[in-house]
Amino acid sequence: MIIHDIVSNEEICRVFLCSPQGGMRRSLRTNSLVLISGTKRSIYMDRWDGDVFHYTGMGLHGDQSLYDGQNWTLVSSPKNGVKVYLFEAIEKNQYRFEGRVELASDPYQEQQIDSESRSRLVWVFPLRRTP
Repeated sequence: MIIHDIVSNEEICRVFLCSPQGGMRRSLRTNSLVLISGTKRSIYMDRWDGDVFHYTGMGLHGDQSLYDGQNWTLVSSPKNGVKVYLFEAIEKNQYRFEGRVELASDPYQEQQIDSESRSRLVWVFPLRRTP
């Protein structure tokens, strides 16, 4: 895939051998973590700030933990060798490939609204494309 290619969910799953669902899709077979951002129903406040993408961690309600699930995989990626790839949803079943990414700095916490319309603390991962 080339940066800014538009691909389907099926193509993402075929290339990365990952689940067809979720915003953080770990594949042990390809040693990768696929991040999906920007679905219309998303409660997450992901955003670009210059060349850094601020990606909200996993967990739909209540405070998020840095040590659970794929949040831990992502924060550990500089040491665990997992390759991280970012896609942004642009239409139904259309995703723009943003490339391979890495942590640009340490994750931080901020307040966001959860799936039950309650304020909670989430982990945000600053990401930049790898060279």
